[in-house]
Amino acid sequence: MITGAHAILYSTDAEADRAFLRTLLGTRSVDAGGGWLILALPPAEIAVHPTGGAPAHELYLLCDDIEATVADLTGRGVSFDGGISDEGWGRRTSIRLPGGGALGLYQPRHPVAAGSPTTG
Repeated sequence: MITGAHAILYSTDAEADRAFLRTLLGTRSVDAGGGWLILALPPAEIAVHPTGGAPAHELYLLCDDIEATVADLTGRGVSFDGGISDEGWGRRTSIRLPGGGALGLYQPRHPVAAGSPTTG
């Protein structure tokens, strides 16, 4: 039986990104050995979209109010790539990670399979 999902982000500065995500998510974490943090995620869901190109994967964090979330995170020193765009299915932006990568953030307009991102 599948009991969860494990997402992996590859980074040029893994320690900085781990510390950043630990603060950003505010969830529990475990040390897998030698300071290698594995962080708990909020409830998750998965969707499969068709593509005419090569298969790819994306990771987004969900929020209930993107303006309030961006304002809160900006006040905590988080940087974003560009502004908030309206995609029809939701509104999104990208969080800049310390290691140079980006992590999507969006406020969905569609039903969410895992329930509200702010509730357990």
